[in-house]
Amino acid sequence: MTPAAPQPRRVVTIHDGWAFAPVELPGSSSWEDVAAAGEAVVLPHTWNAIDGQAGGEYRRGRSTYAKYIEPEQGDVETWIEFAGVNSSAEVYLGGQLLARHDGGYSTFRVDLTDGLASGERTLLVVVDNLANEHVYPQRADFTFYGGIYRGVRQITVGREHFDLAAHGGPGLTIVPALHGDRAEVALHVAVTTSGTERTATSVRFSVQGESATTVPLDGGEADAMIRIEQVRRWHGLRDPHLYTARAELLAGDTVLDVVDLRFGCREFTVDPERGFLLNGEEYPLRGVSRHQDREGVGNAITEEMQHQDLALLRELGVTTVRLAHYQHDQLFYDLCDETGIVVWAEIPQITVFLPGAVENARDQLTELIVQNRHHASIVCWGLSNEITLAGSGEDVIAAHRELNDLAHELDVTRLTAMANLFLLETDHPLVGLPDVMSYNLYFGWYVGEVADNDTWLDDFHEAHPGTAIGLAEYGADANPQYQSASPEKGDYTEGYQARYHEHMLAMIERRPWLWATHVWNLADFGSAGRDEGGTAGRNQKGLVTFDRTLKKDAFFLYKAAWSSEPFVHVAGRRRAERAEEVTEVVVYTNRSEVTLLVDGVPVGTAEGRRAFRFSVPLTGEHEITARSGDLADTITLRKVDEAPAASVMPTTGIANWFDETDLPSPAGFFSVRDSLGDIKQSEDGARVIASVMEAVATSRGEVGHGVEIPPSMQAIIDRMSVEKLIKQAGGVPSEAVAALNARLNLIAK
Repeated sequence: MTPAAPQPRRVVTIHDGWAFAPVELPGSSSWEDVAAAGEAVVLPHTWNAIDGQAGGEYRRGRSTYAKYIEPEQGDVETWIEFAGVNSSAEVYLGGQLLARHDGGYSTFRVDLTDGLASGERTLLVVVDNLANEHVYPQRADFTFYGGIYRGVRQITVGREHFDLAAHGGPGLTIVPALHGDRAEVALHVAVTTSGTERTATSVRFSVQGESATTVPLDGGEADAMIRIEQVRRWHGLRDPHLYTARAELLAGDTVLDVVDLRFGCREFTVDPERGFLLNGEEYPLRGVSRHQDREGVGNAITEEMQHQDLALLRELGVTTVRLAHYQHDQLFYDLCDETGIVVWAEIPQITVFLPGAVENARDQLTELIVQNRHHASIVCWGLSNEITLAGSGEDVIAAHRELNDLAHELDVTRLTAMANLFLLETDHPLVGLPDVMSYNLYFGWYVGEVADNDTWLDDFHEAHPGTAIGLAEYGADANPQYQSASPEKGDYTEGYQARYHEHMLAMIERRPWLWATHVWNLADFGSAGRDEGGTAGRNQKGLVTFDRTLKKDAFFLYKAAWSSEPFVHVAGRRRAERAEEVTEVVVYTNRSEVTLLVDGVPVGTAEGRRAFRFSVPLTGEHEITARSGDLADTITLRKVDEAPAASVMPTTGIANWFDETDLPSPAGFFSVRDSLGDIKQSEDGARVIASVMEAVATSRGEVGHGVEIPPSMQAIIDRMSVEKLIKQAGGVPSEAVAALNARLNLIAK
């Protein structure tokens, strides 16, 4: 007998018809009450789209959303699914509290059936992004936008259905295992019922294009194993092949519920010498990190915006993306599955360990894994990021051991990972606790020189040859408005960012044992605590601007290294007015030969890789063209007497003042040109340096407070001169520098 046609659950997106009030209202409030106190809105929505990106304080509080819910007819259950509510939510129907959820980045569902059956229709959601000590994150270099900022769906199912409540998961668990050319796919479901009579008897499992099997329900659960002969492996960018598994809940021949889920078959490992291996082949993971927010929108981004970010990743040619610092939208994991981009997924346990949020970290990790373990692209679960900023005691270690064990219990197929603060000592127990780890290194931006990255990594690899290490973050801020003929650390110029990344890219290529490297960041992002680089409320380390409309020169450097799509890009186009007699023209391309033309006349041809440099005399306005085969790119340069003031960051006036002023340096006494280490040898000098370090540590907002600096890092800082440290900090008035130098001039060496 032919089975009855499947009757899949009905899922409807409900983004229209919401009311929002920027205050907390009672759970019994009507839609009209909420609208009267606020406004009608369309989801996704955040109340911090503007103030969360303006710098300084932004509204963190409790707000209220309301929506009329129309139930489906018949003997059914109605659920509401929230894909992201930041950061805590209370859900009411007709004044009755149905659920609380803590954690702003994961999916959760609420059963509305009983309330709707009693005639209630007003769904009310109180959303809270207030500071507290029990929900991560609370202190980090990004804005905690409040709101119902991802999709909301109404789900209608029969009285017997696959589980909707278990940690927001998809209702079907898939664990593929490879054995040569064969795959064995383990499938599991749990079934729930709210009916008076149980009719479901079995579950039919199938893999599209492969075999199917029907197994009886046992205690409300069912398991099956399906074999795939001549399996086609998911192999990154080369072949991101996906299979679709289906589970059908049966009552005889009648289909009561259906769940479809895509998955991939692949195996991977990390080797301390060879790096990342995918399906037995060396597969270097080279890519970027991504924050989800966007200028003027905050975290309430559209599907189109997510596709735009995916397009940027594909243009760059990345093999990996770190989705930081929280669970991202399901759509983005799907896109990475489809395109073959390897993903580092993580929870927002970040910056400062919160003893009161240990259970919340467990809950968020559970939701991350249960909701995402079917994604072929994900290879590791990140337990935390820079969690040791203010300390790394035994309580921190114990909590991470528990998280590590939990991750392996929930998913036996993937690695655990941590992103360690560059201040963390390399022999600390946290370094070896997860399966793999990476460091966030910022030598050449926050501290030290860019070459210190090479030394640090080589020293680690030599001291710990059996431990795999990667770079979870590295980068330098750049405001494209700021340009310089002589870019240097701390000037926020587009040119310094590009030169920094030229060094880092070459450094990484010489170290294939780095298991994964992630540029910080794909795009600029909102960070309310920042006010630097000429723009408040923003971290500007992105390769692309916050609105995604401008690709900085460093973007094209990485495209030249990673992308196979031929292109030529002339850098420095935003430094169109130049005061030097002879200027340097830099070209980025993945072609091996470039010819430069000035006003249509060839002036030189160079062979090489990625970055090509030409010296060009300037006498007026010139058209500069880089040509390689049939590819060309053109910019216009103009000779001026003085570079426009708007192209120089105001705080870099400090650097210019240093260069142009002969600060007193009396023989036998200290000055700002002496190193911190030398000055600290004097008791009086040590006191002065202590005050300088405190000012520098707090110059970049709240994440600078309470930092513990280990001896290895302190040694690098001590090699810096006071002058360099102040330049790097930025924003120090020239009068204050002169006063500090005068104090040091009184201290004998």
